[in-house]
Amino acid sequence: MKPIVTIHCDGACSPNPGVGGWGAILSASHGERELFGAELTTTNNRMELTGAIRALEALKMPCAIKLHTDSLYVLNAFKKGWLGNWQRN
Repeated sequence: MKPIVTIHCDGACSPNPGVGGWGAILSASHGERELFGAELTTTNNRMELTGAIRALEALKMPCAIKLHTDSLYVLNAFKKGWLGNWQRN
């Protein structure tokens, strides 16, 4: 059975566009890891996506993922299939 990793991610920007930052917490049975970063010129949506992407990139083995976000943009990328369209474009 694959290990379960819970990811809480977020991003923000003020003003939009402007200075922004992102963060993610990865939790598993063996502990937690915090990730974060910032950009001088960015957008809110870009920071929301970056938090989720960097968290997924940090995984070292196949895992079952529980991703928590407050961003409809990130949620709809998966639920409405936007991610596949973005990758094709």
